[in-house]
Amino acid sequence: MSSILSATERAELSELAKGAIEFDFPMARRTTLRIGGPADAVFTPTNVDALQQLVCYCADRSLPVLAVGGGSNLLVRDGGIRGVVIVTRKLRKLARRGATGIYVQAGVSTGKLLKSATEWELGGVEFLGGVPGSVGGGMIMNAGTYLGEFKDVTTRVHSVRLEDGYLVERVNEDCGFAYRKSTLPRTEVVVAAELELQPRPRAHIEADVASLRERRKQREPQKVSNSGSTFKNPPGNYAGRLIEAAGLKGTRVGGAECSPKHANWLVNTGDATAADMIELIGIVRQKVANAHGVQLELEVKVIGEA
Repeated sequence: MSSILSATERAELSELAKGAIEFDFPMARRTTLRIGGPADAVFTPTNVDALQQLVCYCADRSLPVLAVGGGSNLLVRDGGIRGVVIVTRKLRKLARRGATGIYVQAGVSTGKLLKSATEWELGGVEFLGGVPGSVGGGMIMNAGTYLGEFKDVTTRVHSVRLEDGYLVERVNEDCGFAYRKSTLPRTEVVVAAELELQPRPRAHIEADVASLRERRKQREPQKVSNSGSTFKNPPGNYAGRLIEAAGLKGTRVGGAECSPKHANWLVNTGDATAADMIELIGIVRQKVANAHGVQLELEVKVIGEA
């Protein structure tokens, strides 16, 4: 697909972004699956003011804008993305607020947040042990493990409205946090969050994190491009168990594979296309529905054009 940006718009965006924008950028370089066609433009702001200015420019010209986080839960189709993609990975402010509060911007990695909380002897985000991605994406999908979820520690979420660049603040109850989802609007860019943790000895935090990481290491594929769990666990069951029971471990379409180690991880063995992955997702869904009468719901977000 050809870009929708005119030469004038490219020049104006480049000047406005002050070098923090790239054109015709392969999204495979911004997703942990290493899959995805080109985006017309990828903007990586280093501060919220710059983000608001560019959002206002795009809104005035009716240019499509889409925000992505660390790309760890994302499948971009092979046709890429028209308009401007905002990548928040350089919004990295992380600071304590009072004795037990933390202010964290969207681009801070989950690992960095956990490391800092551990050093400050603040418990509550141990669930992030081994969880990839960034805080912004984690808020949108309410990332978590059996040790907890973001909804358990988040007090406020800050976002920028794409229609006018306005900064919005929501308290926890207004974010609609639920199992691997939230009601945070996709018409906004999450830029920061405020967390409330609890004092906890560092040794206790590290013990829980080490146990979680070891469990993940034993159960999940290593050294292969992936997006983590592909499907949400159905109520009272596990997606991986249902997929394995349907005999799908090791099933491949092109370079996409249902991992032999964990059936709920659909991985890129090296040369998978989005079309391969989407076809494999369809096969898994159909066979699980036939075998168990369960309709699996995607955890990974699929975006872009075919």
